[in-house]
Amino acid sequence: MTATSDSARALLPTATGARTTRVVVGLLAGRRLLALGALLTMVVATAIGLLTAPLLGHIVDVVVGRGGAGALTVPVVLLAVVALTRGAVTALGLALVARLGEGMLATLRERFIARALHLPLEQVEQAGSGDLTARVTSDVAEVAKSVREALPELGRSLLTIALTLGALAVLDRRFLLAALLAAPIQLLTVRWYLRRAVPLYAAQRVAVGARQQQLLDTVGGARTVRAFRLTDDHIERVTRRSQGAVDLSLRGIRLVTGFFARLNLAEYVGLGAVLATGFLLVGTGSVSIGTATAAALYFHSLFNPINAALVLLDDAQKAGASLSRIVGVADLPGEADGTAANPVVPVDASVKAAGLGHAYTPGHDILRDVDLHIGAGERVALVGASGAGKTTLAKLIAGIHRPTSGTVTLGGVGTDELDPASIRATVGLISQEVHVFAGPLREDLRLARPGATDAQLRAALARVGALAWVDALPDGLSTVVGDGGYRLTVAQAQQLALVRLVLTDPPVAILDEATADAGSAGARELEEAAARALEGRTALLVAHRLTQAASADRVVVLDAGRVVETGTHDELVAAGGRYAALWEVWSDNRPDT
Repeated sequence: MTATSDSARALLPTATGARTTRVVVGLLAGRRLLALGALLTMVVATAIGLLTAPLLGHIVDVVVGRGGAGALTVPVVLLAVVALTRGAVTALGLALVARLGEGMLATLRERFIARALHLPLEQVEQAGSGDLTARVTSDVAEVAKSVREALPELGRSLLTIALTLGALAVLDRRFLLAALLAAPIQLLTVRWYLRRAVPLYAAQRVAVGARQQQLLDTVGGARTVRAFRLTDDHIERVTRRSQGAVDLSLRGIRLVTGFFARLNLAEYVGLGAVLATGFLLVGTGSVSIGTATAAALYFHSLFNPINAALVLLDDAQKAGASLSRIVGVADLPGEADGTAANPVVPVDASVKAAGLGHAYTPGHDILRDVDLHIGAGERVALVGASGAGKTTLAKLIAGIHRPTSGTVTLGGVGTDELDPASIRATVGLISQEVHVFAGPLREDLRLARPGATDAQLRAALARVGALAWVDALPDGLSTVVGDGGYRLTVAQAQQLALVRLVLTDPPVAILDEATADAGSAGARELEEAAARALEGRTALLVAHRLTQAASADRVVVLDAGRVVETGTHDELVAAGGRYAALWEVWSDNRPDT
């Protein structure tokens, strides 16, 4: 497996060609009977279709020999029977091929999703969500398109080519030798093409992923981009990424154009050789005109399957590049499953960071020597300007990132001693980005506790003040929400996140600016809902609104990655330091006054 990287991110790996081939062979191994049945059916269908050329040749001989109309009846009827039989058997064969391909694709997709959902979040964030999104959307779609359209047609074309060449040999081996004069040109063309196509399409898939990531970064951070007047810079980045993808696409078009120009030459050479051979053999009486006609028809019938095979070879190269990216993710090691014989368990709900430092890229520290202790049941607000390191600290405590230096302990146990499942059971993290899953609201909430009863769901909704509006929905808990369903407001979606927190019931909870996207009235309601959801838990609030800090047990102020102040709200206001200045600005401009 090779790791692919660009100048900004370490992208998720791409599997080697050998590894991708082994995966495909493994998928076929579990479907041997179906694969064999599909192959035999397609061979029979193709062989039946090859009877057309000799029947037409026979008709030519009858006409040349001035046979009566009655002599044409049998071959004409046989032509109709051949056409109908071939159509029926081909339909059956394609159905079997489709079933085989869809089964393999379904298995591969399930492996990919299962692995993607268990990847360490740190790895996904380092690669960028656009890379993973491109693989689960455009790459899977590319492979699916090939499985449903390109691969069945490619298989049928290859069978037709092989059996047609065999039929030429049966007519007269000299026709086969004439037809094979086109082979060197075709083989050199394919070699020329593959040497250029494989790396080109692999680079193209990477470029598409990089473009998608840049679009996500620019659109998702549009407010920040405008606030820091980075619009032109981000437009230039999107343009550069898009131009890179376009340039590779144009190179692909030029490659395909040259490819077909060479194939046309092979066709002319081969057909000319077969016609010349037929002329000579008929002249010497070695074969009849009908046999020569059948040979010419056979070679001419190769044009479409050869061109189709080579066109589909182009699609197969694209699909192969996408498949390697999918297999690359499916092969990644996931997080530990938390099934250790003697798992370490935190003794309480305290949180401690000692000498904590973190850098996403070497030499650019986001956090430096952070010391923080949160007692069990204590509620601490984390305050600081944008870029101070608040979210990074929250993610380190939640186990999403590993610290570059220092340690994080949960209940006296270091996060490096806890498996990911144990960390998730101990710490619940809610950010301002909340996803509402498409489907009944009841099922969305049960993601947090699969066995929860309706009574438990209603109790959790009531705790955060969401029961009233849920009961007012058209079908209550059965209402379909998310894409294609009932559209929830930002505040309602955040309340659902708090309900999930209540249902999951972790001893430690982190709210990372969870009310930032709600309006003033909605934010007040969410703060009240959050306070109820956090009752009985150790809590760290990354405060977007300083009213959250004012109501916390303690406030910790970060500046440039360091803790510069800590104390209660009243103590810090009285101290007249960094927090006091922030509070004064907030009080003068707070939106709810």
